[in-house]
Amino acid sequence: MIPRYLIDVAIDDLPVIEKDVIVIGAGIAGLFTALKVSATDNVLMITKKSLLDSNTRYAQGGIAAVVSEDDSPAYHRQDTLVAGAGLCSFEAVDVLVHEGTAGVQDLVHMGTQFDQENGAYALTKEGAHSQRRILHANGDATGFEIVRALSERAKADPRIEVWDDHFVIDLVTEEGECCGAIVQKPDGQRLFVRGKATILCSGGAGQLYRYTTNPDVATGDGIAMAYRAGAYIQDVEFIQFHPTSLCYPGAPRFLISEAVRGEGAVLRNIKGERFMERYHEQLELAPRDVVARAIVSEMEETRSTFIYLDITHESADMVKHRFPNIYEFCLNYGLDLTSDWIPVAPAAHYMMGGVKTDLSGETNIARLFACGECSSTGVHGANRLASNSLSEAIVFGRRIVERIHELEPLALKPRNWGDSRERARSSAPMQAVVEKRLKLQKVMLRYAGLRRDGKGLEKGLEELKRQLPIFQSVLKQREEYEFANLLTCAMLTTQAALSRMESRGAHYREDFPLRNDVEWRKHTVLHREYGVTEELIENGSGQGGN
Repeated sequence: MIPRYLIDVAIDDLPVIEKDVIVIGAGIAGLFTALKVSATDNVLMITKKSLLDSNTRYAQGGIAAVVSEDDSPAYHRQDTLVAGAGLCSFEAVDVLVHEGTAGVQDLVHMGTQFDQENGAYALTKEGAHSQRRILHANGDATGFEIVRALSERAKADPRIEVWDDHFVIDLVTEEGECCGAIVQKPDGQRLFVRGKATILCSGGAGQLYRYTTNPDVATGDGIAMAYRAGAYIQDVEFIQFHPTSLCYPGAPRFLISEAVRGEGAVLRNIKGERFMERYHEQLELAPRDVVARAIVSEMEETRSTFIYLDITHESADMVKHRFPNIYEFCLNYGLDLTSDWIPVAPAAHYMMGGVKTDLSGETNIARLFACGECSSTGVHGANRLASNSLSEAIVFGRRIVERIHELEPLALKPRNWGDSRERARSSAPMQAVVEKRLKLQKVMLRYAGLRRDGKGLEKGLEELKRQLPIFQSVLKQREEYEFANLLTCAMLTTQAALSRMESRGAHYREDFPLRNDVEWRKHTVLHREYGVTEELIENGSGQGGN
């Protein structure tokens, strides 16, 4: 069993730092929420690297919101529900599509500069969207522009204190309330940070897989520490693989935005044949899970490790103007987006599930909130609609701030909470973390990737369990904590995938290839003490609340 705490520590022995609100993470969810709540509260932002290191920074396509007269919340709602494959919360989606526009206005007010044409926002269309509703910045650098604007504002805010290069090891709870977190400083010293509210904005877990578009920091820390603290973890079997990441010798798995297909790019197998018409009527703009599996099928049939993305039929000027960063990145590796077919393959991209919250972003643990990719609000269902992730972060960040304003200060309790010692641990340091991490990634890619089956998932789970002795070791370094968190998330994802005996959205079981609404239109919920349970979606809502 996974222990309650990663380390043995007597809380009474730790130096205490008092803050109103603790924000863990520095992507759009963390930055935006910190800026909103700092109007009334003192905020501590903790990031294990820096304000510029997050998944948000690498978001290319843009942010989905209703800003065009030709669009409507009803259209955005329908597109989101269709992509979510029957598992979206109707209430959460309604919140997203009706409050997203105001959230975008907040971003603009905070300094984000979205691209414009003729005095209006330049909107593009992405896969499974019926309308042009994607706002973007600097062509294909939307995430970087948002992080630039928000981080500059956060650094200048006197009520926001930022701790770079600090690692949050665990959440501290007492009588069903979150009281703060245990934090390790760069020099190894540990602190107890107390606050009336703690917000997990720690991002996803793309590093579960060997091939991912995510940065190295995406190790599922928030999901794992929330699980250890007793939070419900929901729908983590749904891992979205982006269909088109660069697959070229010597190059990283760089994301080639879905917007490239939105602007007319087509997919071809290594024989040069366009193939999507054999898989879906929406062709290259089909939902991501459909496109990703189609690509894998073509790769297997042609015995290739990649397929091609072709936008050479569009004007070179348009391609360079619309996708300047993708164009430059590919050019650095000798690939010209305007004249070459670009080799691509699927890579792990986004986790639809996470820490289960209500419509105010609060978990089943009082005073503990989750926002962004680490959360499960019910918006994404079984398959996230493109560019809804940035929208979700700002919409539910606003709601979290409203809820925090209602909280009373954390009661001054006697500091005799004791310590977290649950078991004797080996004093021998853990060896070969890099090897262990690579082995875990290979297990997940082989048994819990784009296509799964029961026997493979069982074998994968058994192999993961062999790594459990790590929790008996004395952990001291960031890399060791990250591996423990990845192992926790890997087991949760594999257990959830094994329990869902159907195919739906981003979860595809070859032994259960059909979607089964009669038995499986429900959420998979995991808890440290109660194990895996299922929550029926009533009246089509499936509200992600407690």
